[in-house]
Amino acid sequence: MASEFSADPSELARMTSSRPVGHGPVRVYDWIAHHALQRGGREAVRELATGRRFTYAELDQRIEAMAAYLQSRGIGRGDRVAVLAHNGVEYFDIQFACMRTGAICVLLNWRLTETELDYILQDSAPSLLVHDVAFRETAESLAAGGRIRALLMIDPLNADNPYETALRSYLGVSCSREDLTHDDVVTIMYTSGTTGHPKGAMITHGMNFWNAVNLGIPARVGLDTVHLNVLPLFHTGGLNCYCNPTLHAGGTVVIMRTFDPGETLRIIGDPAHGITHVFAVPAPYQFMMQHPEFGRTDLSRLRNAGVGGAPCALAILEAWAARGVILMQGFGMTETSPACIFLDPSDALRKLGSAGKALLHTEMKIVNEDGRECGPGEIGELRVAGPHITPGYWNKPEATAAAFDGRWLKTGDAARADEEGFVFIVDRWKDMYISGGENVYPAEIENVLYQLPEIAEAAVIGVPSERWGEVGLAVLVLKPGVDLDRGKVLDHCAQKLARFKVPHDVAVIEALPRNATGKVLKRELRTRFVGADAPRIT
Repeated sequence: MASEFSADPSELARMTSSRPVGHGPVRVYDWIAHHALQRGGREAVRELATGRRFTYAELDQRIEAMAAYLQSRGIGRGDRVAVLAHNGVEYFDIQFACMRTGAICVLLNWRLTETELDYILQDSAPSLLVHDVAFRETAESLAAGGRIRALLMIDPLNADNPYETALRSYLGVSCSREDLTHDDVVTIMYTSGTTGHPKGAMITHGMNFWNAVNLGIPARVGLDTVHLNVLPLFHTGGLNCYCNPTLHAGGTVVIMRTFDPGETLRIIGDPAHGITHVFAVPAPYQFMMQHPEFGRTDLSRLRNAGVGGAPCALAILEAWAARGVILMQGFGMTETSPACIFLDPSDALRKLGSAGKALLHTEMKIVNEDGRECGPGEIGELRVAGPHITPGYWNKPEATAAAFDGRWLKTGDAARADEEGFVFIVDRWKDMYISGGENVYPAEIENVLYQLPEIAEAAVIGVPSERWGEVGLAVLVLKPGVDLDRGKVLDHCAQKLARFKVPHDVAVIEALPRNATGKVLKRELRTRFVGADAPRIT
């Protein structure tokens, strides 16, 4: 891969064409234009925060206007458009406008600091930053640094905001369509940057298409799907599970601006909304099951409740199963668009805790440190291949090379497969620690900790030990109004786990640090507790 990227179409296509597709380049087809023609009056997007509803015909008009607006500003094929906003229809306006013009949308995590955002803007060099009014000061400060040429502000409570004014100005104006293929990049999503600077995973049109097929079929996404999106749309879990597959199929996407457990339960239980699908990482499901309304909410209309992004504690799976909802586990990552592995509903109860099997258009294998494929039950690194895998990281050829072994993407996840081929994600390799020469996977210990009724949240990290190299520290959040003795925690673990897996100490804090999608930020826990005096249970 070349050392730097150019906006020149031929150069960009050359660098992002990492695999042959069929007998030649596969053209990009316009999902929204198709549904506008076939079923223009069907509802495409519904915003809960504003009450706005858009049919496919109306969404198509917005996308065309946004595409014409971008081209009027000289933004075309290969140019980047950054988005810094809470959830709203604007994400789809811009994504699909880029699908028509060949521009690339850069989705920004609004929880990042200005310094972190400035690095991403320096790396991606967008021509335009579309931002929410809530981030106006940040956007203006970033623009003052010279990273971007222009700003466009969204204000969902003001119909005359600059974004909507720009759209109205170009309603009825046709854009000039680019002839794009599946190998062209449409989105850059920056990874969380657990070490060093974040990396911009390039998402191609083909990746979006294959994910819609790969995930949409087993998730039963179709014309009658009404999907409630609770995750941030700047994240692959929000945009692609199941929003893009739903729009590909002609269903309806219902957008929550930000997640709230009580409000989410209310929306799911309200027959007027008719929610059939929802997807989240484990944390939102955990927060909902701990909400007082969980036991009283009507969940009968849910046809698919997907969970992924991190190993899901058995306590969460069991709590939802007791309410008649089998959380459909799967595995994916930003670099895989994201769906790779999915647990079919017919196997959900007998394989509780499994991520499932490889999806139709995915290849997978589990290898040990020598690169040999693992046998049943043997833990190794999960690797995947297929047409939905990223061609690499924006401006980072070395990181791209390090992420692949030939055509196989190294996921960085520890996994095992049973005799039937069902995959169990054990933990992230980077979260594993070695105690007395034994590999310890924190997710296994966290499952045991969640069996204690006093515990609301749990995370286990490895901390230095002169005798054992590393030992476990259980970091807990207790439920309101309860106490928990340190000895009870350790005794409980000793009854359920091998001795080398039992944590050597316990710390209690008010809340676990999480990213925008709800994943626990264990690097922050390590910063806080490694080499420092931890607040212990007494």
